[in-house]
Amino acid sequence: MDLIDRKILHELQANAKISMKELAQKVYLSSPSTIERVRRLEENGIIKGYKTIVDAEKLNRNITAFVLFETTKCKDIAAFCSVHPDVMECYRVAGKISYIAKVCTESVHTLEEFIDKAMEFGTPSTNIVLSSHTNMELKLSQDTSSG
Repeated sequence: MDLIDRKILHELQANAKISMKELAQKVYLSSPSTIERVRRLEENGIIKGYKTIVDAEKLNRNITAFVLFETTKCKDIAAFCSVHPDVMECYRVAGKISYIAKVCTESVHTLEEFIDKAMEFGTPSTNIVLSSHTNMELKLSQDTSSG
């Protein structure tokens, strides 16, 4: 991966709906060359897909929480989280905590219902998000020697 590939990734992370013509202009390549580079990044698994980021609050999911589980029932909690509609992300982690689930739900009552159902799989500890200052963009080094 060279500097141009990194610029392509930066632009696509900023706007995945950008046209290939506009992307080519931003990275100073022809459209066919840009299309080929994007195709190669996809084929190599560097670009895994394109997503729509939805504002959970506009869908009446006003509560976001991270629920941490101490459990030995790892497969069970993973299966539970993978089908629960309020679970946005679920991570198996090392340490005292085995799983972390990011939950976006309508109210503290629906959060409590999630916790009650999940208790059969382990001991939960809940952290409610007050505000978020995240950026979904992966920071890419401009150093071309690393890729």
